[in-house]
Amino acid sequence: MAASESGVGDVHPGRPHSSSAVLCESLARGQCQRTALGFWFRLHLGKWRLWSHPCGPLLCAVVRRTVVLGAPRAPRRSFSQRTIPPSAKYGGRHTVTMIPGDGIGPELMLHVKSVFRHACVPVDFEEVHVSSSADEEDIRNAIMAIRRNRVALKGNIETNHNLPPSHKSRNNILRTSLDLYANVIHCKSLPGVVTRHRDIDILIVRENTEGEYSSLEHESVAGVVESLKIITKAKSLRIAEYAFKLAQECGRKKVTAVHKANIMKLGDGLFLQCCKEVAAGYPQITFENMIVDNTTMQLVSRPQQFDVMVMPNLYGNIVNNVCAGLVGGPGLVAGANYGHVYAVFETATRNTGKSIANKNVANPTATLLASCMMLDHLKLHSYATSIRKAVLASMDNENMHTPDIGGQGTTSEAIQDIIRHIRIINGRAVEA
Repeated sequence: MAASESGVGDVHPGRPHSSSAVLCESLARGQCQRTALGFWFRLHLGKWRLWSHPCGPLLCAVVRRTVVLGAPRAPRRSFSQRTIPPSAKYGGRHTVTMIPGDGIGPELMLHVKSVFRHACVPVDFEEVHVSSSADEEDIRNAIMAIRRNRVALKGNIETNHNLPPSHKSRNNILRTSLDLYANVIHCKSLPGVVTRHRDIDILIVRENTEGEYSSLEHESVAGVVESLKIITKAKSLRIAEYAFKLAQECGRKKVTAVHKANIMKLGDGLFLQCCKEVAAGYPQITFENMIVDNTTMQLVSRPQQFDVMVMPNLYGNIVNNVCAGLVGGPGLVAGANYGHVYAVFETATRNTGKSIANKNVANPTATLLASCMMLDHLKLHSYATSIRKAVLASMDNENMHTPDIGGQGTTSEAIQDIIRHIRIINGRAVEA
């Protein structure tokens, strides 16, 4: 499946590995049967949720007419003819964990809710607040909520550097506890954003649970610190397999393994060997390997040569940030963390944006595109497409550009313009 022409992040990398995605797929295809009485009863009990939604009265009226009274359905219209996007089949709504995080996270999450409300997205958020304090209760609550809902949208959580080294960061605890082993970002040139390089379209797959982020450090003697980098065959094979499956699914032609095996012959050597082993099973996909320092030089000089990239944890952090800079900055690129069961969506660079918090200048693009990746993961493709198209259409208007990409627009203005485009895309009248 090729990447969408206009859709940044319009890929579904979590699908082959997510059991929840299989359930969503069966629901979307109408393979889950319900009786009319059971369907009405479910909606009746949750009516307060429908009425709290802008489309609630309309949905409740439709349920009463078509299910309870048995009245004939209105003639089916095409999606472009409808006044609102279609709701999920059988009236189903998804519950997603929302972690606002620190910095600009809380204000951007409010804007996501606003956009979802105007787009009539059938998603309810269970909000969980996590701080950088030493209290373990908040992160435990967040992990429990994600295990319950299986999907989360999060802002970045600031790391408390005053705590002893034995305390893992909240972000690290979240990823390792849920085994979110694959961090995937899609760096693609955006319309209306002036950058040195054009026609960039790179999928980056980062191993997310080991490497230098294993939090294994100690002072062996005074003034001598040892930091352990953990590379295992099992996890290296797993992330390599993920990268090649993603390349195959998205119609990509090449996978590049990034490493430093010329110096770290055992650790990175094992990672590289695992990538070669997996590559042998995908003869239709070109495989190459590149030393990490050369990779960064090649990225800033000729980024168009890269297609799919796979790498250990630390290199992924560096390359993610370099690639985000190539297409316009951290405010433009979305990211996702996938495991076999759970998926957590966030901005690609995991930056709190603390210095611009509450100033109404944060770029909402990355967070909104992350929410679109989340909707695609939930198989709510029509909603993801309409929001993504609205975001990209707004990017074409330089007056809506926030200061990070050379404009003078505010966050609020950008969001209002995106909502206006959503109304146009969904065929609704634009308010004066």
